[in-house]
Amino acid sequence: MLIGCPKEIKPQEFRVGITPNAAREAIQHGHRVLVETDAGIGSGFTDTDYVDAGVEIKDTAAEIFALADMIVKVKEPQSVERKMLREGQVLFTYLHLAPDPEQTRDLLASGCTAIAYETVTDAAGGLPLLAPMSEVAGRLAPQVGAWTLQKANGGRGVLMGGVPGVSPARVVVIGGGVVGTHAARIAAGMGADVTVLDRSLPRLRYLDDVFGGTFKNAYATAGNTADLVTHADMVIGAVLVPGAAAPKLISRAQLSTMKPGAAIVDVAIDQGGCFETSHATTHQDPIYEVDGIMHYCVANMPGAVARTSTIALGNATLPFLLALADKGWKQACTDDPHLLNGLNVHAGQLTYYAVGKALGIDVLSPALAIK
Repeated sequence: MLIGCPKEIKPQEFRVGITPNAAREAIQHGHRVLVETDAGIGSGFTDTDYVDAGVEIKDTAAEIFALADMIVKVKEPQSVERKMLREGQVLFTYLHLAPDPEQTRDLLASGCTAIAYETVTDAAGGLPLLAPMSEVAGRLAPQVGAWTLQKANGGRGVLMGGVPGVSPARVVVIGGGVVGTHAARIAAGMGADVTVLDRSLPRLRYLDDVFGGTFKNAYATAGNTADLVTHADMVIGAVLVPGAAAPKLISRAQLSTMKPGAAIVDVAIDQGGCFETSHATTHQDPIYEVDGIMHYCVANMPGAVARTSTIALGNATLPFLLALADKGWKQACTDDPHLLNGLNVHAGQLTYYAVGKALGIDVLSPALAIK
């Protein structure tokens, strides 16, 4: 198979879809790999690194899209990229379609087969291609939240760990999954007073067993959430419904109950955000204020630490990448129902129920799509 990796063009996105090591493995499996020139620079990989791995360097993304059987990226294809997709071509990347009707329409019109990292599953019920970026984003959230809390950035001017005689910041993490757990660990490590909210009692028991002495947890009723948010210096939104739009857990009216200058970090912004007042921002202009509350809603948080993120993502995607290239997408999805769960679009039809529900589009069963 001819595998193509263009340079990411979303603002402030420094990751790359294929590392030199992943490319080398694909080539050893008998495939050709094309990478756009300087695609890996933001992650610390030079064209020479790719050439040494056996990659063919192309000058433009147009060449990559025109030649490749499968396009491998990090972020969802931007408008100009979607126009270059074609019928029968496989797209393997993050898509986050539920809050993005324009992208969904373009992918359907292209006739391509789009497999989304964020909806591929595993035998344990996890999301193996989302997990590494969730780990990165979770660990980044308290870091960027602490920066947002600084007075010069419009925040309350509260230090996460406090100092002797001064209380630490109160941090509320909504969601006890991968993002929430990593966010809570880092925030607690910074000395903050941390509480994690979740609606799964088994998950809360797990968090208590493993991290009971590190941070607190509470059941996520509307009342508990409202009370804790009122007293928080920072609220981290870490709620995920796989493939679907994120639920809105904090309304605009609730902002008036919060401390002036408190910080909101919405890690779910790729799926539309879990705060009513959230809208996507970039690393270049990451924060904004609504009703005295500072919002950090960067839609590609892991891009800030591009090298770590690229290597972590490459480790996770490689087995699936090789399966798709070795077998072709239909056989690979037939053999692996977890990879089949990643199928979101095929030949002009939507194949992921949660996206169809969010956008009001009819859905074809993925099992029928591969037939």
